[in-house]
Formats: sequence, structure tokens, C-alpha cells
Amino acid sequence: MVTTPGAGDLFAVLAPLVHAEASAEAPAAAVEPRDLEQAVWVRLLERLSGQGPPPDACRWVRDTVRAEARRARRTATRELPYGAGSAHQPRTDPEAGPERVVLLAERRRAIRDAVRRTPGRCPGLLTAMLSPGDPTYREIAGALGMSQGSLGPIRSRCLGCLRRMLASEVAAREHVGKER
Repeated sequence: MVTTPGAGDLFAVLAPLVHAEASAEAPAAAVEPRDLEQAVWVRLLERLSGQGPPPDACRWVRDTVRAEARRARRTATRELPYGAGSAHQPRTDPEAGPERVVLLAERRRAIRDAVRRTPGRCPGLLTAMLSPGDPTYREIAGALGMSQGSLGPIRSRCLGCLRRMLASEVAAREHVGKER
């Protein structure tokens, strides 16, 4: 007879894992680890009330911590403090206008085009690494059918190739100052 652990048991078992994952992801998301942990516990309670416990709790914790960290990063880039201006005042930051959005989209398109033109295994590897799902090396290696240990060296070669391709496409900077 298989018994399902109670919610208290599940919390006790997952607490060290949630703490470790949140502590690892929090600095990159610019949030406090405790805030990230709290968000994960809320998601777990929501899941327990609707779907029951996750079948692979460790994977669920890792995925949920990463999702909450991404959500915190997106929120931090979009939120403005109260004193930053009102809805009636136009923003004077030239970096925040529609031109900036178009330029960033163009840059992403150029990088994706260059990735597709890289040789060998590079397009698949770089595309997987640029994925918004933030896959781990193990997941990328499994998807590409290669060993996890070979990803680092291949990634370095692919990034070097991509860097050279992009450098040759970008115009050289003009020298500022007097010519001699």
C-alpha cells in the first residue's frame, strides 16, 4: 500500500532544497532569497489545493524557483518607484523609448541569424543556450544527444565562431581625435 505524504511531511522534506535553490537563484534575480522561497511555498500551496503534490518534487522545486526568479527579474525591470514620475508626465529617459525597443529587437534578430549560420553543431547548441526556458547543461546534452562534459569546450568554440562572425559584420569604430 502506497501512502502519500501529508503536506507537513512534504514541507519538511522540501525545505532544505527550496532554501538552497532560492539562495542560488536570488542574487541573479536581484531579490532576497527569503522572498523567493516564500513565492515558491505559495506556488506549492496553490498546487496542493488544486492538483496534489508534484510527482517529481525536486524537479518541480528547481523549475518553480527559476520561474519565480525570472518573474522577479521581469517585474524589477518594469516597476517604477512612486517618485519617478506620474502617468501625466512623459518619461525623459532616452533609453526607454520605442527606438530602444526596436534596436534591441533588431540586435536579437541579428544574433539569431548569425547563430543559424554557424557551422556544425553550433546552431543547435547556441539555440538551446539562448532558450528562454533556461535549460541546464544536462538538459541541453540530453536534447542534443551529446555528453555533458563536451558541452563546455564545444560551447567555447561556438561562441568564438559567433564572436568572429559578428565582429566582421559590425563596422569598425572611427578614431576620435586628431589624425597623425
